[in-house]
Amino acid sequence: MQIRLESSWLHLLEDQFEQPYFKKIKEFLLNEKKSATVYPPSARIFAALDFCPISETKVIIIGQDPYHNPGQAHGLSFSVPYGVMPPPSLVNIFKELKDDLGVSIPSHGNLEDWAKQGVLLLNASLTVRAHQAASHSEIGWQKFTDTIIERLSKEKENLVFLLWGSHAIKKKSLVAPNRGHLILEAPHPSPLSSYRGFFGCKHFSKTNAFLASKGLPTIDWEIK
Repeated sequence: MQIRLESSWLHLLEDQFEQPYFKKIKEFLLNEKKSATVYPPSARIFAALDFCPISETKVIIIGQDPYHNPGQAHGLSFSVPYGVMPPPSLVNIFKELKDDLGVSIPSHGNLEDWAKQGVLLLNASLTVRAHQAASHSEIGWQKFTDTIIERLSKEKENLVFLLWGSHAIKKKSLVAPNRGHLILEAPHPSPLSSYRGFFGCKHFSKTNAFLASKGLPTIDWEIK
């Protein structure tokens, strides 16, 4: 697995690529692909970082791992490519977005427009075996993405962390204190849990209110 990464992230993380744990990730994936299908495609594994140079990153949404059905995963948490039906969690995100900001529910589930505005759509695990959720959660990705959260939160001020579900909420201990960051927590938008508090969390308007209070550009959350 050749590492090609947006330059600011490469500078921040380049020491990780020679660490034993990361070498084990690469070795695991090489072997895994001999007998199984892995998502997302290799060129999209680091898409979340490639869309969001560090200087542009304002909001972080942490997912668990990529979608594991054919055609869904393209390197951005919760997002699917054009032409792929939005999964239930994303449908609920759009419902909350409409209720919070009054924007229309889009006809697709591609969140690249968010990423291009500085929303880092980061999964805790960056790959998954086809049809097996969380199948790569123990291969070392957690250490890598935890490092991303830790270093980004030390590097920047006034970031917004949207932590949806217990898995994401556990990551709040990684966020550097005394850097002015806003951490917003809610249940996961999955249909299994969204009724317990994701609906009505108003994280989108709260994010923009915080960014505006810091003199930062707000996010246009409406997906065109």
